Amino acid sequence: MTSPADGSGAARSGAGPLAGVRVVELAGIGPSPFAAMLLADLGADVIRIDRPGEPALPIPLPPEADLLRRGRPSVSLDLKHPDGLATALALVERADVLVEGYRPGVAERLGLGPDACLARNPRLVYGRMTGWGQDGPLAQTAGHDIGYVAVTGALHAIGRAGGPPQVPVNLVGDFGGGALYLVVGVLAAILEARTSGRGQVVDAAIVDGTAHLSSLVMGLVSAGLWSDRRGTNLLDTGAPFYDVYETSDGGWLAVGPLEPAFYAELLRLLDLTGSAPDRLDPRSWPALRDLLAETFRTRTRDEWTALLEGTDACVAPVLSYAEAPAHPHLSARGTYVEHHGVVQPAPAPRFSRTPTALGAPPSTPGADTRAALSAWGIDDVDALLASGAASGPSEPS
Repeated sequence: MTSPADGSGAARSGAGPLAGVRVVELAGIGPSPFAAMLLADLGADVIRIDRPGEPALPIPLPPEADLLRRGRPSVSLDLKHPDGLATALALVERADVLVEGYRPGVAERLGLGPDACLARNPRLVYGRMTGWGQDGPLAQTAGHDIGYVAVTGALHAIGRAGGPPQVPVNLVGDFGGGALYLVVGVLAAILEARTSGRGQVVDAAIVDGTAHLSSLVMGLVSAGLWSDRRGTNLLDTGAPFYDVYETSDGGWLAVGPLEPAFYAELLRLLDLTGSAPDRLDPRSWPALRDLLAETFRTRTRDEWTALLEGTDACVAPVLSYAEAPAHPHLSARGTYVEHHGVVQPAPAPRFSRTPTALGAPPSTPGADTRAALSAWGIDDVDALLASGAASGPSEPS
C-alpha cells in the first residue's frame, strides 16, 4: 500500500492527504463516480475505466459540467476483449483501491470480481457500491435513490404534516448513505491493510448507509419521542421555531433557534418578546407559527437577512444553487470555485498540512487512454489501440 507521506514529515503542498494512493474506478453512474471524485479531490491518483458504449446519463449533460468525472483521466477499455481485461487487471496490480458500482455479479462475469482482483493484488481494497447490497432478496433488482431511502424509513420522515413524503433530491441516499459510506469504508480498509498487509471487500449499500444516517431519529423513535406522523416533530417542521417562512417578496428564510437563548434572541430582534406564545407547549405551536409567518411576511428576504444574519437568532436565507456561490461567507471561504469555466464546489474537508486542490476538469470517455495508461506503466498502448482492446486518441499528446 503506497503511503501518502514521504516519510520526512514534509507537506506535499496542494497534493492532498491521499497523495500516492492509486485507485482504479470502473465507470458507473451516481454514487460510485461521486466516491471516486471525492477520493481524487483528496489527492488520490484515480484512473477511470470507461467501457465502449457505456450507457449515457439519464439527463443529457455537457461534458464540462459532468462534475462527478472531475479530477481523473478516462481510459476506454473493452473488458470483453482479452487484452482489455488483461490491461484492467494490470492496473489493478498497481492499485491500492478498486471502486465499482455494478449490479452484483457483473464484475465477476467480466473477470474483475474480488477473487480475480485479490488474486492479482492481495493488498487491494475492493470497494463495491450498490443500492441494495451484495445479498438479500432485492440484491439483483434495479433501483434508484428514491426507492432505497423509501424502504429505510428516511423518506417517510421527510415532509409536512398532512402532506406526502418529500423527495430530498438524491443527497440522502446516493451521496449521503451511499458514496460517503463507501469512501469511509475504503479509507478504513486502507488503514487496516497497512497493518495486516491484506486487502478486503467493502460492501457499501445505500440502504445500509441511509439506515445508519437515521441513528438519531431511530433512537428518538425507540424512546417514544418521535412520531411517525410527518411534520409533528422537533426537526421535521413540526416545531414552528424550526421551519422555513416566506417573506414579502416570495423568498424564504430558514429559522432554527432550538436553544432557549437563541430563541430569545430571535424574539428580541423581531420585537416579539413578551407577545409570543409559550414555545414549550405544543398546543401553542399553531398560534406561534401564525405569528412568525405574519411577521416574516412584512419584509423581503434580503431585508430580514440584513437584520438577522450574523446573530445568534439562527436564521439564514434560503438560497438557490445559482445564488449560493455569492453568499459572503461561502465566498470568503472559497466554498465554491470557478474551475475551467465551471462554478463548482471546492474539495472538502480541508487539511492544514496536506491541502487539497482541484485537478483536471471532467474528462470525456477515453479521452486520456494513451497518456493515462502510460502513466500507470502500461507499455503496449499502441497494440491495445490497434487491436480494439482500448480506444481513444491514437496520436501522442
